[in-house]
Amino acid sequence: EDFTKVEMKTGRITSVEDHPDADKLYIITIEDGPNSSRTVCAGLKGLVGASDLLGLNVVFVANLKPRKLRGVMSEGMLLAAEDVEGKVSVLTIGNEIAPGSIVR
Repeated sequence: EDFTKVEMKTGRITSVEDHPDADKLYIITIEDGPNSSRTVCAGLKGLVGASDLLGLNVVFVANLKPRKLRGVMSEGMLLAAEDVEGKVSVLTIGNEIAPGSIVR
């Protein structure tokens, strides 16, 4: 029941920048629909290279309340997995699908 409250969508990462006031955060722009995008701050710096993120079709949580992280408004959360050795992988979509598609 709680799981159904989480709204997950697909999106395409269109830009990745270092956060100016945080050592571990990227400022990521996600295309989340036709002519629509959102900003997400993600604690992936040092774990995943910025160039490796650019262009990925990702899964993100879309219905979180926007929150300022070190002065930058974050409008969602990327989903990622971490193994026992600390390797991190961002959840991606293998097939081409329209940004903003609902994940069920």
